[in-house]
Amino acid sequence: MRSRIRLALAASAAALLIGGAASADEVKIGALMPMTGDLQAYGETSLKGVMLAADEINAAGGVLGHKIDVSVGDTQTNPRAGVEAARKLANIENVVGIVGALRSGVSIPVAKSVSSAVGMTQISSASASPEITKLKDNDFLFRTVPSDAFQGVALAQVVKENGFGKVATLYIDNDYSEGLANSFAASFEALGREISKSLAYEPGNASYRGELSKVAGNGGEALVLIGYPENGITILRQSLEEGYFDKFIFTDGMKAPEIIEAIGAEHLNGSIGTSPEAAADSDAAVRFRRAYAAKHGELPPKPFIDSAYDATILLGLAIEKAGSTDRKAVRDALRSVANAPGTEILPGEFAKAKELIADGKDIDYVGASGSQEIDGDGDVSGTFAYWTIDDGQIKTLRVFEPGS
Repeated sequence: MRSRIRLALAASAAALLIGGAASADEVKIGALMPMTGDLQAYGETSLKGVMLAADEINAAGGVLGHKIDVSVGDTQTNPRAGVEAARKLANIENVVGIVGALRSGVSIPVAKSVSSAVGMTQISSASASPEITKLKDNDFLFRTVPSDAFQGVALAQVVKENGFGKVATLYIDNDYSEGLANSFAASFEALGREISKSLAYEPGNASYRGELSKVAGNGGEALVLIGYPENGITILRQSLEEGYFDKFIFTDGMKAPEIIEAIGAEHLNGSIGTSPEAAADSDAAVRFRRAYAAKHGELPPKPFIDSAYDATILLGLAIEKAGSTDRKAVRDALRSVANAPGTEILPGEFAKAKELIADGKDIDYVGASGSQEIDGDGDVSGTFAYWTIDDGQIKTLRVFEPGS
């Protein structure tokens, strides 16, 4: 049975319902996604991961004998809009828990103002700022992607491996990018290499020539661009037009085919980057790709789809384990379904998990996006992809653990 979606736009006075109203026989969960704004390219695809998980849960009989109903709040990739959308999900839609947000700069204020305040589980599928680890969120904020403290190490290894000794860094002025830029700089310099210049930029500007001129003046061999597609495309285009940089290094926020289409493969071929990614040959990743392909076609080369799926499955399992839709009880059950010991549960095995829970057995969910062992801070460890743009296509060269 196809899951129904509720779209709660922050700009709307009331929620926009898609596919009819939810009944009393349904359990509501929220999906806080950037359906508009700078991260729209990832919001749309991440929502497909959420809905694939919801459909699988419902095909297995739902949770607590009820179908899952997904209410979607549009963050507009904006903190204020994200908080407003989260409040509507929590207080008007009365969701049990929330999957999202994607941007750390949205997830953090939502955690402070909404999820921790009302006592509701929030599982981000993309927010990777190191600040989240020690955030005072009353243990209600979790994530299914590793901290950028680890991605900075991974990126430094890849950049060194490609022979760069001195690079410039330009990063969007938010929690995600600043944390990743700092982690990368510390790791790169520890490898005996040099950051020629590191500079933050404000989103939404028509021109970034001034910022590019500043970071290009100190002899960097390539530009490490930590940002998102909308402004990233502008920066890349102006860098090429003015001759500032023609070699580029990216992170997960810039791993989107739309960037190649806008700039042209001839300018981006040979670019490299990192992003969280599970080993492609793991049983969990293979099962997820097959399920996604059966519903939506081939899995696109974008991050956060599998981690959004994992967050939704984990929330469903926690509700089932709690035996209740009480928000605090769901929070308290989350680690018990995510962590060992227990029978391993792979993507597509929600019905099996329900049977084990009903029998009083422990389960251990093995994520499509990688390990989902949740530590005391709500964090997970993980592996990263070293990817490149080759013949106009994003291709993963290998998946590795930082430091290996």
